[in-house]
Amino acid sequence: MPRNLFQEIIFTIIMVFVMVYAMICYNIALACGGMNNAVFLNAFHELPIMMPVAFVLDMIIAGPLAKKITFKLFNPQKDNPIFIVLSISICSVWFMCPLMSFAATVFFKGGFNKDTISVWLETTAFNYPMAAFWQLLFAGPIVRRIFGLLFRDCK
Repeated sequence: MPRNLFQEIIFTIIMVFVMVYAMICYNIALACGGMNNAVFLNAFHELPIMMPVAFVLDMIIAGPLAKKITFKLFNPQKDNPIFIVLSISICSVWFMCPLMSFAATVFFKGGFNKDTISVWLETTAFNYPMAAFWQLLFAGPIVRRIFGLLFRDCK
């Protein structure tokens, strides 16, 4: 886990890339009616917009809230570290999913109009299961492994 602001920024950049790219692919596949090879390339068109949004939201809102909740529930000196990792991951998804779904609704699904709230709620509902699954089983472990290789003192 990151031990200073520099490491936190690097960890967040890697996590944001892995999560945002996967979620963009997922949403494009949903919109197209299924997965195909073009989805992987088309996702790179949205990535430059959604990555900075995700980075800012994670650093300012979701990350601090996830840690605040986690450290109210768990004591790093007493509790198993896996509980802390899982709690931060779940809390991050809990906050980031509706925030990023709102950004996607505004930027890619019609902007602000009479249906914005319903489209946002639908997008959030579709995204929650995938975001949680992806975070817990793929992105989290992969990013922690990459981070551990970059910063060997943080294992």
